[in-house]
Amino acid sequence: MKVLYIIISLLPVVTFLNAQPRSAAVKQVEDYTTKQYTSLEKLYRQLHENPELSLHEEKTSGIMARELRTLNFDVIEKLGGHGLVGIFRNGKGPTVLIRTDMDALPLEEKTGLPYASTARGVNAAGANVPVMHACGHDIHMTVFVGTARALTAIRKQWKGTLVMVAQSSEENGFGADLMFKAGLYDSIPTPDYAIALHDNATLEAGKIGYRAGAFMASVDMMNITVHGKGGHGAAPHTTIDPVVLSAEMIMAFQTIVSREINPLEPAVITVGSIHGGAVHNIIPDEVKLQLTLRSYSPEVRQQIIAAIHKKSEHLALQAGLSPDKLPEITINEPQTPATINDTDLTNRLVHVFTQQFGKENVVEIPPAMVGEDFSRFALQDKKVPICMFWLGAVDPALVKKSKEQGTALPSLHSSTFAPLPEPTIKTGIAAMSGAALNLFGSVIR
Repeated sequence: MKVLYIIISLLPVVTFLNAQPRSAAVKQVEDYTTKQYTSLEKLYRQLHENPELSLHEEKTSGIMARELRTLNFDVIEKLGGHGLVGIFRNGKGPTVLIRTDMDALPLEEKTGLPYASTARGVNAAGANVPVMHACGHDIHMTVFVGTARALTAIRKQWKGTLVMVAQSSEENGFGADLMFKAGLYDSIPTPDYAIALHDNATLEAGKIGYRAGAFMASVDMMNITVHGKGGHGAAPHTTIDPVVLSAEMIMAFQTIVSREINPLEPAVITVGSIHGGAVHNIIPDEVKLQLTLRSYSPEVRQQIIAAIHKKSEHLALQAGLSPDKLPEITINEPQTPATINDTDLTNRLVHVFTQQFGKENVVEIPPAMVGEDFSRFALQDKKVPICMFWLGAVDPALVKKSKEQGTALPSLHSSTFAPLPEPTIKTGIAAMSGAALNLFGSVIR
């Protein structure tokens, strides 16, 4: 382990040596972060060990609020769930918003880390479940705090208003919607830019990933109740079997993307849950399905929803069900819109990152079909350009091994996902601070 940590500690140095000459402000951020790193990793471990589920982030939110108050931010709490916002006014200039998410997932951690989570929480169904930061929101928050510390420490190097938003409940898609319903953009100076990052489970620590335009997909959570006519398992001819009907529907759904959607349009339909029946020999009266629908285009989204309705109804009628027994289809609200990065803003930040880290450490990454409610920051009445970028979080040795052996790395939302704290945290702070400084006008473009 000692040798491993020595190798890791050299990675940020190598990264910065490969970069172009940096401004004095960016150099100050890097030096400050190096001095602060022991404190930041301690914070990271604290957050990792004490995760909280969506809409339950009370203690986590308290930590974020205390950090911002210590830095003389004006803090507004309970702004949509446990969401909060900190405002730091530093003279006349642009307003830059930086956002982090705070919630964790209902998973039992199996990383074997000495600081692995053993926390438990109560999920939306009222069940007591294990909780883990399996999506790296603990990394996001640590970078968030480190960036706030660094930018306030060098406040003489920039002018403007820094808005730090810590959002509740990203994982279930509620958080951003709740913040805006609570009047987020009416409570702060209108941002000129909004930026965020997300750790990446396939990209090496020390690297930054980007994508202008389509970045993450829209997400709909669909529920279908398939009705039938139950009866004895020995006499299926006297029933209308909703289990068989559900199977037919699921197979029919697979042809929507493959045969009805333009092959050049990304789309995904996943049936993630099937529940019906209680015992071996009884055909039930109904089956419940849960689906996730993903796309980038509103037109494709509507096409998918319409096709599911049509196929479900036709198959139900074909099975002999009456019109009042057709499948019931609902979609959870709020729906998560697609995250579309502003092209000009993204290109501007890519230039900043290339200057900081070197061209070889700034990687264009294809759009992903995962979703992120950071998209909502661009979709309010007050139009704000947004950019979310990827933060490499994987030990480079593991990435190399994965490529050589053809083995998969633990993904986000995996019980074995374990980001490499250093240099991930240092790189994240340098990237986010460098981006903000540029947007404040402090870095040569």
